[in-house]
Amino acid sequence: QLVQSGGGLVQPGGSLRLACATSGFTLGAYPIGWFRQAPGNEREAVLCDIDRSGKTFYSDSVQGRFTISRDKATNTVYLQMDNLKPGDTAVYYCATDFQPIYLFRFEQCSEGLFGLWGRGTQVTVSS
Repeated sequence: QLVQSGGGLVQPGGSLRLACATSGFTLGAYPIGWFRQAPGNEREAVLCDIDRSGKTFYSDSVQGRFTISRDKATNTVYLQMDNLKPGDTAVYYCATDFQPIYLFRFEQCSEGLFGLWGRGTQVTVSS
């Protein structure tokens, strides 16, 4: 089970850090995906972090503003979101899978690759 926290309301230009934690296994050993779903929209990929290759694939819409990090000591993955925009408003989900994932470009980062999901946390960017 993935437990998410850290969402909330922030003004445009502000920052939030989302957390995704588990106690059942070593989260940092597996690939991580962050996804989001805005009202009326389909869920979309924000990033895929393929730890084995050291490569993180970011959506163009968040590249340079969002950063993933892994804290192995606390078994937590974080999504640092800076310079937030109203268009970032969505429910954010973390996901992982026990099978290795091999990607060569961001477009291959899809929710079908991940079998274990958090319940989501709301991020609202508004003045």
